[in-house]
Amino acid sequence: MKIAALYARVSGEQQRDSNTIASQTEALLAHAERHGYHVAPDMVIEDDGFSGAVLERPGLERVRDLAAEGRIEAVLVHAPDRLSRRYAYQVLIIEELARQGVETVFLNAPSMETPEDHLLVQFQGMIAEYERAQILERSRRGKRHRARRGDVAVLSGAPYG
Repeated sequence: MKIAALYARVSGEQQRDSNTIASQTEALLAHAERHGYHVAPDMVIEDDGFSGAVLERPGLERVRDLAAEGRIEAVLVHAPDRLSRRYAYQVLIIEELARQGVETVFLNAPSMETPEDHLLVQFQGMIAEYERAQILERSRRGKRHRARRGDVAVLSGAPYG
C-alpha cells in the first residue's frame, strides 16, 4: 500500500461557498481507497482561498516538504489546474516531486503512462492558464465598464479607471 497525500485547492469565495474543496477531498479519498493508497488524516491537505497562479501556498508547501522528507510516495490531485493554473508551475512541481520518488496522480487527467498521456496533461495545463487569463480580462473589462458608467464597487477598494 502506497503512502499518499491528498491535495485540494480552491481560490475564490464562490468556490468556497459551494463546497468544491470538500467535494474534491471526498473524491480524492474515494479514489485513494479504491486504488490502495494509505492516507493518514494529517495527509489531507487543502489550500482554501489560494490562487493557483502562485507557488507560495501553505498546503502546497506542506506537500513539497512531505516529499522532500520522504514521507509520501504519491500525491493525489483532482486535476492539473488544482495543482497550478500556470503550466510552467505544473511541470516544475510534478518534476520536483518525481525527483524525490513521488508519483503525481490526477483524478481528471490521463494516467501519464504514455507520451500521449503526458501531451494531454500538458494541453490541460495550457488551457487552465488560458482560462485564468480570460477570467482576469473579463473581470477587468467589467470593472472598467462600471467605472465609466460612474458605478463604484464598495468592496473593491479604489475605483477602477
